[in-house]
Amino acid sequence: MKREHYIPFDKEFLLEEQLAEFAGDKKQTENFKKLFDIIEHYFHYEAFNLIRNIKQHYAFFDPDLHPKERETFKGKSDFALFKENLLKVLDLSNYSRVSQETLDQAFQDSDLIGLKLAIDLDVYKDYEIYVRGQHTAKEKVSRYVFWKKKIEVEYYDRVMIYLSYHDADYYKKNKLKKNKSLIEPGTVVLKIFKRVPKNDLETIFPNAIPKMSLTDKLLLWVPGVVGGISLLITKVIPALITMQSAYESGETIDLLNSKTSLNQGLIALGILGAYLFRQYNNFVNKKIRYSKMLSDSLYFKNLGNNSGAFYSLLNSSEEEVLKETILAYSFLSKSGTPLTEDELDYQIESWFKTKHNTDLDFDVKEALLKLKNSGLAFETNGKWEVISIGKALVRMDEIWDGVFEYNQFVRD
Repeated sequence: MKREHYIPFDKEFLLEEQLAEFAGDKKQTENFKKLFDIIEHYFHYEAFNLIRNIKQHYAFFDPDLHPKERETFKGKSDFALFKENLLKVLDLSNYSRVSQETLDQAFQDSDLIGLKLAIDLDVYKDYEIYVRGQHTAKEKVSRYVFWKKKIEVEYYDRVMIYLSYHDADYYKKNKLKKNKSLIEPGTVVLKIFKRVPKNDLETIFPNAIPKMSLTDKLLLWVPGVVGGISLLITKVIPALITMQSAYESGETIDLLNSKTSLNQGLIALGILGAYLFRQYNNFVNKKIRYSKMLSDSLYFKNLGNNSGAFYSLLNSSEEEVLKETILAYSFLSKSGTPLTEDELDYQIESWFKTKHNTDLDFDVKEALLKLKNSGLAFETNGKWEVISIGKALVRMDEIWDGVFEYNQFVRD
């Protein structure tokens, strides 16, 4: 499993872990809490400005807005800026894009539903899937008729799907079929889900339609065609021909034997029909299972849609940046000597590995950049060190004082 930048621990938990290092020093503990608090509020302020910007440039492409309302944002919403800011938020939230190879594999495989899905990708101008966090779990799945098996399923903790639709002229020109209830031409759909199976990623596409796999078709049609023709040739048709010939010639026939042969053939056809019905019913049950999975995804697993998804993403980005910054500051502060970027990276990753049995790829560059831009850390000859907690509080207070510079205006 690939190592991620994502830190799978709550910010408050990590704060308590760092405070434990100041045990016995009440003043340092209180100052570190204050520093954590003021940095968190400042990052929240930065996120507020970002969300205001991203919502403005998304408005013209938001399918939740009435067409007339969307039209008022024409010329005000810049798609390039929207996409740039969206990717920035995803990066800060430690989401990574799913490769086309992984998507193709998901389209081919299925861990839980055991059903092939048809997706008309031509409907989309562009589509992308971003994920964060992975874990595995044991799941019981049906195999054949009576056999159930436990398998290990790999899940993504968070999944965001990005769907960009063509304009209306494109659908008319190419005569593409589209579900009017699902598609609003010229819009961009965003959806965030939790706990999605890696090999069932295709289930989050809104136009995924269940289809019979080659195995399903063979199990349904081969026994029906072969068995049906065989029974008709050996039982039903000969009996009917014999009875018809005797009727036309006026000859006496062994009616009992003919009826018995005919009844046996019809009973066998009935049994074959029941088998075919059962096979088709199995396919229908798979479709029902898929519908339930889709319903669960929409109701229980959905975390945000369209403009509402920004709040989920920005909350994630705030937390990830805060955790990275505080960890970097804490480890540099505890170090008796300045550390290189690689040394700091190794110390933090080793701490997660030994203390929390978590193997992650700490984003040390982003953490140090935040500390440097805030004036809390500086580099000398490739080695990093931070200012004291007391000075850090003063520095953050100065930054806050410079956020709103309205004291330059004098009232009349």
